[in-house]
Amino acid sequence: MRHGDQRIEMRRARRDDTDALLALEESVFATDRITRRSLRRFLASPSAVLTVATLDRELVGYALVLFRSDSRGARLYSIAVAPRAAGRGIGSALLATAEQQARELGCEAISLEVGTQNQRALDLYTRGGYRPIRKLPGYYSDGSDALRLGKTLATPSAAPDAAHETDSP
Repeated sequence: MRHGDQRIEMRRARRDDTDALLALEESVFATDRITRRSLRRFLASPSAVLTVATLDRELVGYALVLFRSDSRGARLYSIAVAPRAAGRGIGSALLATAEQQARELGCEAISLEVGTQNQRALDLYTRGGYRPIRKLPGYYSDGSDALRLGKTLATPSAAPDAAHETDSP
């Protein structure tokens, strides 16, 4: 993916990304940040996929998706884009990547929680086809409310066959 002269790449997070991920958490979230210990646990967990976005090799975003072997649903646990990289489509690209990872692991749906005051994120999810499931009063550690959103994922077998699509009306 390119933005102007800059190259945006997605890759699986590595243990040596921990410091950059913690710095990103500090720059994006005022509360409920992921700790170093939790990041290390997620990086080692077979039920978590942590993808990072880099812009000219600098880490500028991530998406963390959690899976359970006994569930057909995935949870977008956290997604963040560095403020200096906002407006470049990185959030949308991370979201699409997270959804694709969930599909590849056999998930039929994905859910997430988002602060009711986080309009930028709410807009991203709405554009991405997410719908409200329920309000979660006092969800965050500062007492603020969240919305649980969800989306049904099209499985590869349910996706339209591009060979049968036409450009005619």
